Amino acid sequence: MIVFKKVRYKNFLSTGQQFIEIQLDRAPTTLVVGENGAGKSTMLDALCFGLFQRPFRNIKKDQLINTINEKECVVEVEFIVGQKEYKVIRGIKPNTFEIWCDGDMLNQDAAQRDYQKHLEQQILKLNFRSFTQVVILGNASFVPFMQLRARHRRQVVEEILDIEIFSKMNIMFREKQKNQDEVIKQADFDYQLIDDRIDTQKKHIDDINNRSKDLADSKKAELNKSITDIANYQEDVKKVRIDIAELQKQILDETKVNAKHKKLHNMEAKLENTCSKHKKDLSFFQSHNDCPTCQQSINEAFKSTMIGKKAEKIQELEIALGQIDKEIKTSEMKLDTINKTMVTIREKELLINRYETSIDEIKKQTTRLGQEIAELIDEKQSSAVATGELNQLREQLVDAEKNKLKHKDEKVYIDTARHLMQDTGIKTKIINQYLPIMNQYINKHLADMDFFVNFTLDEEFNETIKSRYRDEFNYHSFSEGEKLRIDLAILFTWREIAKLKNSTNTNLLILDEIFDSSLDSSGTDEFMRILHTTMAKENVFVISHKGDTLIDKFPRVMKFEKYKNFTRMAE
Repeated sequence: MIVFKKVRYKNFLSTGQQFIEIQLDRAPTTLVVGENGAGKSTMLDALCFGLFQRPFRNIKKDQLINTINEKECVVEVEFIVGQKEYKVIRGIKPNTFEIWCDGDMLNQDAAQRDYQKHLEQQILKLNFRSFTQVVILGNASFVPFMQLRARHRRQVVEEILDIEIFSKMNIMFREKQKNQDEVIKQADFDYQLIDDRIDTQKKHIDDINNRSKDLADSKKAELNKSITDIANYQEDVKKVRIDIAELQKQILDETKVNAKHKKLHNMEAKLENTCSKHKKDLSFFQSHNDCPTCQQSINEAFKSTMIGKKAEKIQELEIALGQIDKEIKTSEMKLDTINKTMVTIREKELLINRYETSIDEIKKQTTRLGQEIAELIDEKQSSAVATGELNQLREQLVDAEKNKLKHKDEKVYIDTARHLMQDTGIKTKIINQYLPIMNQYINKHLADMDFFVNFTLDEEFNETIKSRYRDEFNYHSFSEGEKLRIDLAILFTWREIAKLKNSTNTNLLILDEIFDSSLDSSGTDEFMRILHTTMAKENVFVISHKGDTLIDKFPRVMKFEKYKNFTRMAE
């Protein structure tokens, strides 16, 4: 379990030179209040930046530094994992990244990316996506579980269940499969080569036993043929090398295509988030006549204009998403062509290896033929030597057959292991064991918030929601308030499952402005009851504009305010 103790930061966004320090484990529930722009949500950005080198909200790195001081931006996060106390220090201008364990700084010889990988995989054992799914629910750039793509939903659940190691092992076994296929091809080739040499040796022995006067002439003809074969093989090698050079020209843009493919995926994700925000804004103007914050009526002309602009922007974004999807498919086709070309290159390189092996063998044969011709002329050749060589070749053939069978047995083990590591293998069995528990927890939490539906996730993490246990709906069929109840129920469920698995289990839960959006007064009361009962032993922070109505419900209140353009905090 991760117990977060403290986060402190300075010169971060609107924070000035003096550290703002927040004790994360002081009270079971804490209310965070303040006006818009006062810096309430900055603690989320600081916590995520300190741990994962990226803020919670969609803010560029160079914008994180306080625009007045413009230097010495520092974030420190302290937490406990098991019996070890950790402190992560991350800064900008100058760039700093340190990990301290029990007062000693960990070795920084590795590259910064590897240092971050060590923090996420070996210490925290969770990444940014799983952290935001289990620890944070907010209205900024957060994407709820039900709005994630299918593969991202699966990744979150795998991380929570601590089974993502099987995906990494699947990739490892896939590479082993490719390598083992090459090893088996080479073993088959070696076996066939020795078998051919045995046939040749048998014929040689027969030639010795049936020697005639014109045998020497026959050997000379065979020698000439071998020389011709060497020349032919050498010519074949040249042609194959030319083919390889041409193929390599075709994949010179592999890095560029990969980079473009990744960039397209990133653009697609950003556009989807932007489209989701505009849809939310469109829904707001379509369903509201009054501003929920200031309670003033929204001008109909302004409302109509905004609805038109948002609808037009959504259409533009959806067209752009369609175009990007086409480009992604095109880049995937290019990558597939490049991969096929690389496979062809490997096959041709293997062919060259076989040609060169054949050339070496033929050269050995020509040497032997020259010796045989000399021996035939001198009539000193004995069949005993040739028989001894034949016996050695037969022993080599037995060894080659054993080697070939050994590699094929290893291939069977690798194939079996990869089958188990795939999505349909061990992971599916583990997920299927936890799915009933997940669905049970989700429906329990929904009922606790007076939302009585039958919610079910299948093994592909697609939802089936039955209202009144008869009519089937999906997540997007419900109102924003009902969606938020579902998001809360899933968030609480992930935390329950994390406790069972002790994987991404943590004491911290931060809810950013959920009381200010779609949760009504009844839902608020029910949610507060859940906080004070089921989450009494955890540390929950609620960020809200509704300080006046909520302040008496919390034992600890933190207030953020702007003073001379800098954020300051009071408890």
